[in-house]
Amino acid sequence: MTDVSVEEITEETDSPAETAVAARPFPLNLSATLTPAVAEPVASAVVKGRIKVADEVVEKVAALATMEVAGVADLGEDPAGVLEPVRERAVARARRGGRGVSAHVQDRTVAVDVSIVVEYGHVVMDVANEVKTNVARTVSRMLGMRVVEVNVGVDDVRLPGEFGAEAAAEA
Repeated sequence: MTDVSVEEITEETDSPAETAVAARPFPLNLSATLTPAVAEPVASAVVKGRIKVADEVVEKVAALATMEVAGVADLGEDPAGVLEPVRERAVARARRGGRGVSAHVQDRTVAVDVSIVVEYGHVVMDVANEVKTNVARTVSRMLGMRVVEVNVGVDDVRLPGEFGAEAAAEA
């Protein structure tokens, strides 16, 4: 009895339909041979409809992009909700999920406001510029939208050993 590997049975194909059949280590019907699938021409017709990306989606992507930057200790206060009463801010934060980030989507353009807390020892302007660049690049790449502006506000500096407001509340 000889050992048969998948590489010996699989054939080079260009069609995804053929690849699915050829990738099986053993054909279902041993007497059957692979027949090329008939490729249907793909029509490049435009499908009508709208795509709406919620502001909250952009805010979440922007928040994650912000936290990727070295020197960002945390997100700051919600830039859009600074003047709201505390109770309304808590409800809005729980509903929207993103604090420290506010986004406005119009057509295929996005404007983002980010508020951050910087770790002590990092150059604040360098961190803020990196946040601006990373948020614009990530939102543009992931959502396919043009970012017209990213405004970064620095709310605080986190000292070594200092915990954030949530960590202190949970402890």
